Amino acid sequence: MLPHREYAGMNHEQELIKAFFAKPKNRKKFLLELSHFKALDPRYCFTLPKVEHTAEQIAALLTRKGAPPSYAVISENFRLDGKEMSILQALRELVGYQMGTFLSCVPGQLAYFEDEDGRWILERSR
Repeated sequence: MLPHREYAGMNHEQELIKAFFAKPKNRKKFLLELSHFKALDPRYCFTLPKVEHTAEQIAALLTRKGAPPSYAVISENFRLDGKEMSILQALRELVGYQMGTFLSCVPGQLAYFEDEDGRWILERSR
């Protein structure tokens, strides 16, 4: 499991790891691997529909799935990592930049992930 971080999204980070990662890693190694991340549990990863690839479309999709207005961000982009941001602000800053980034929407149940290889919705019911 990644070490605890002292920021608003700490519970988001812990729940994201427990719910969607096949093998937890230490945080430093985890951040270094985000650009081509391979540790997601494939049972809970869904490729983003081809027609929904703008920040606004992804925000609408996540909102329909129950996402709240703000997210905890875990990213290789140091400007975003560890912040809690509004859905649209976060997506506008990451969609298409191919920087490995997780948006934890509902801790342990709903997240968004983007890296150099693609975009995914991570979803798991409790």
